Amino acid sequence: MSDKKGYLVFDIGTGNARVAVVSVNGEVLVIERDDIQYETESLYPDSRYFSPKRLWNQVVGLAKQALLKAAHIEIIGITSTSQRQGIVLLDDNGDPFLGLPNIDNRGREWEASITDRDQLFRLTGRLPSALFSGLKLYGLKQRQPELFERVRQFTSISEWVLYQLNGTVVYEPSQATETLLYDVANNEWSPYLCDVFDVPLSFLPKIKASGTVVGTITEEARRKIGIEQSIPVIVGGGDTQLAVKSTGANAGDIVVVSGTTTPIVQISDHFGTSEEQSYWTNTHSEKGQWLFETNPGITGLNYQKLKSIFYQNDSYETMDAEISEIKGDNACVSALGSYVSSDKNALAKGGFIFETPISPNLKRAHFVCAALKEIAFSVKWNYDFLTKQQKDLKIWGCGGGFQSRFLTQFMANLLNKPIHVKEGFEHGSIAGAAVICNETLNLDQETATSLSIYEPEGHNIEFALYEEWKQTQHFFAELRNKTAVTSS
Repeated sequence: MSDKKGYLVFDIGTGNARVAVVSVNGEVLVIERDDIQYETESLYPDSRYFSPKRLWNQVVGLAKQALLKAAHIEIIGITSTSQRQGIVLLDDNGDPFLGLPNIDNRGREWEASITDRDQLFRLTGRLPSALFSGLKLYGLKQRQPELFERVRQFTSISEWVLYQLNGTVVYEPSQATETLLYDVANNEWSPYLCDVFDVPLSFLPKIKASGTVVGTITEEARRKIGIEQSIPVIVGGGDTQLAVKSTGANAGDIVVVSGTTTPIVQISDHFGTSEEQSYWTNTHSEKGQWLFETNPGITGLNYQKLKSIFYQNDSYETMDAEISEIKGDNACVSALGSYVSSDKNALAKGGFIFETPISPNLKRAHFVCAALKEIAFSVKWNYDFLTKQQKDLKIWGCGGGFQSRFLTQFMANLLNKPIHVKEGFEHGSIAGAAVICNETLNLDQETATSLSIYEPEGHNIEFALYEEWKQTQHFFAELRNKTAVTSS
């Protein structure tokens, strides 16, 4: 038996699925990943879905590979985290038959039909939009009633993983927050909200807090994955909440999670909602805490796509090196999403603006650098809405985006505050899962404590570029409006 212990962590993101072996001290020892395969549904203008069976077969294969590479590690617990807003639907037999990810917007056509929005905001901490699973289900019922009739229960993607491992259907509070069916202040399902979205209360599983042991892994799952011993299956939570957990941030602190999207959250030990409805209120995975969140929408995914276009055969190190060479050259400005809009999943027009005729000095790095700057600009925009000029805030950074030292320093300069980045930041949700497992199993284990602090350099150019970026946003917003008028 190995004297080194660790956990098996499933992490189902928006773009890819990951399975990791992480030691009890938070070190990610092995990580295997594969792209998630989505399908589109022609009955809706903007929808995505996935096959739970196919995805489960993928992650089982990833788990096998991870365990083989970490054969010297004794696995003492297993947990999961996932993208928020995504759900998996189960039928009468308990078979998962349809997965609806966070990028599925099949409910968009019915957003305007939801009335009493102020009351909904008071209960859920957010305005109803197609991003959230209540409207996904509403859209499903309106246009695919035969599928809706098959539903007997549903749960989040992270708890669906637990179901595959243990056979128990539960819903973790930080994930339940994203359904529009959950009373966030009182941490319970709301019959009133179920009536609003025409979802039977019987569809909703029992709420189980992050860190709860739902049982042990079944013999069937153990055999498929290749785990020899019986181990506890532990409730994880939403990927943002677990990433926040990994930083060790305290109530009042700000955490920027730079991933597929870039949530900017403030931890609070009391419930509250935005009077201007300018931020969400989420249940945290930490009992007795909430997260106040603004989110510019798709950011890191744009960055990854640009790498695949301009640097398909090159490493991130090569890309970062080229960006460093031109970082003071602001020849290109990007507008790649709805960062100054309240609609985070809206389809929009965007692009790059640069001087014409095209300069011979314009390089591929300029386009990727512009996208990185835009992430920082969108963080600045949302940070200002969230904090309202609060003083003496401590800012933490985690997520894969902070692997770019350029982005981290540019963000510190723009916010004019130090950014604290803890070791293991690039896999924040996985590191947070290890923290939760340690707490559950009462292991007094120190996790990685190495800390980098990026101090602002006192430049003024970032603020001028920020104003230029906002003008670019407005330019494309006006172009979109003109196009909509012309087409109508």
